[in-house]
Amino acid sequence: MSSYAIGIDLGGTNLKAALVHKTDGIVEITKRPTEADRGPEHVVDRIADLAGHIIDGAPGPVTGIGIGSPGPINWARTTVTRPPNLPGWESVDLNAKLQSKLGREMRVVVENDANVAALGSAFYGAGEPHDSFIMITLGTGVGGAVIYRNKIFRGSTGGAAEIGHMTIDYEGPYANSGVAGAIEGYIGQSFLSSHARDRLVNYPESLIHDLVDGDLDALTPRVLHDAAKEGDEAARDILSWAGHKLGCVLGSAVNLLDIRTVVVGGGVSAAGDFILDPARETLPDYVMPGLRSDLSILQEVLGNEVSMLGAARLAIEGREAHV
Repeated sequence: MSSYAIGIDLGGTNLKAALVHKTDGIVEITKRPTEADRGPEHVVDRIADLAGHIIDGAPGPVTGIGIGSPGPINWARTTVTRPPNLPGWESVDLNAKLQSKLGREMRVVVENDANVAALGSAFYGAGEPHDSFIMITLGTGVGGAVIYRNKIFRGSTGGAAEIGHMTIDYEGPYANSGVAGAIEGYIGQSFLSSHARDRLVNYPESLIHDLVDGDLDALTPRVLHDAAKEGDEAARDILSWAGHKLGCVLGSAVNLLDIRTVVVGGGVSAAGDFILDPARETLPDYVMPGLRSDLSILQEVLGNEVSMLGAARLAIEGREAHV
């Protein structure tokens, strides 16, 4: 079997693909806008074109394609159903569509984006020393995954661990999934940016105004992080607020699962301890006393690469990949 595979991170904003070697890791990365607003057929065409380009330029045979997608994935790991942040998607068989568009036999394995991030972390990143951990990915949305005794816990149909859609306030803001008070409705990228814009009314002297040239519509979590590093009070307060919310939902996850280690990845997690320290401080307050020992929240320093590594590893190992 070839040691090369393609790992694809299907995001609501960007489509990223990596050629991955089983032992050496990422060989090359390609990134394109997803153009999700043009519908599923267009996005699948872009995935096929991107994968075909990488296959043609690979230094050796490519054994398969792994795709990390938002939303529930069926048990056979072929089909994604109504993913948040991808408008117009109902039930899309990515396996069949890509096989057809590529015009060649190729293993295609589809898995939830947070699950492949957890798999990548378990093989290559912060999760490697742990046989069980909870994974949270902070990006356009908020994803969740569980590695339990070295395997992805998938629930009864393949859709387990949607921690981003667990509610912390049943009268709170709606996430893209339609769940009131879901954590994604607070700290998903667009929601966090919107909250920050509202809060900045009280901080007219904040550095953030200068960083966006007075255009708060250009505000992103990355701008918040940049301002926080410069000591900006507003940015630090907003990121601390986000960390507190994260700690609240993680408390519920720990109470449910009795897994004490949490790995946090995704683009927003680049804010590091500005978010994670408040989460660490908050977490024990929302965990029952008997489960508070050995709690830890770790940052996945591999960033967005971890999802592509995990997706490719799934393609190499097959549907029953074991950490």
